[in-house]
Amino acid sequence: MVQFRLNLPAIEACLRDVQNNFQRINENLDDYRDPLTDEVVGNMMAGYQRVDQIIGNGTDLFALGNSRHILELNDLVLCRGDRTDTCCSPEHFRANERRFYDDRRGGIRDLMEWLEFHSEDPLWERVAGTYVRILSTPQLYIEGNHRTGALIMSYLLAREGRPPFVLTVDNAKAYFDPSSLIKKTHKGGIAMLIKIPGLRKAFSQFLKDQADDRFLLKVKRYQR
Repeated sequence: MVQFRLNLPAIEACLRDVQNNFQRINENLDDYRDPLTDEVVGNMMAGYQRVDQIIGNGTDLFALGNSRHILELNDLVLCRGDRTDTCCSPEHFRANERRFYDDRRGGIRDLMEWLEFHSEDPLWERVAGTYVRILSTPQLYIEGNHRTGALIMSYLLAREGRPPFVLTVDNAKAYFDPSSLIKKTHKGGIAMLIKIPGLRKAFSQFLKDQADDRFLLKVKRYQR
C-alpha cells in the first residue's frame, strides 16, 4: 500500500528561496505584499507539518466534526498555534472562531456547502474553487487566508496523490496576482457570477501546471 506524505525539507528549502528573493518578486506584483519573514516561514512550515500529519492519519478535514482542524491550520500560520503569543490575543481567537462558525456568508458552513455542491468537479477545479471560496469576501478567517488557503489546497491535492501547492520564485506572481483579484471579489456580488468562473478555471490550470513531484513522497506502508 502506498501512502503519500509531504517532502517537508524540500518545501522549506523552496520557501527560503522565495524569502531570499522576495524583494525582487514584490517589485513585479500588482499589489505589494508584506515581506516573507523568518516567523512567516516558520509558521507556514508548522502548517505543512500539520497537513502532513493529517494526511498520514487518514483524517478527512471536511468530515462532520473535523472543522476544528481547519481552524487550527489558521492558528498555525498566524502564531504556530500558540494562543498565548503576543501577536494573537485571546480576543482575536474568539473573534476568529465566531467568524469561522457563525458567518453564514463566508464561514465554514458556506465552504462546506460549496464543496458538497461541487463534489463531482475535477480535482484541480475543486481545489481552485475551494481557494476562491476561502479568499473571496467575506473571507473564511480574519487574517491569514492566503497562507491557510495554500495549506488547505495542499491537503486536498496531496491526499489524492498530487503534489501540494508550494510558493516558489517561479510561480509567485502567477499565484499572488490572481489572489489579489479573488480577495477583492464579494461572494454575493455580480463579479462572482461573471468573472470568477473564468478565473477559477485559469487558476486550476495554474495549479496543475506548477505541480512539482519533489514536494510529495510516496511511502510504502505494509498492512498486517
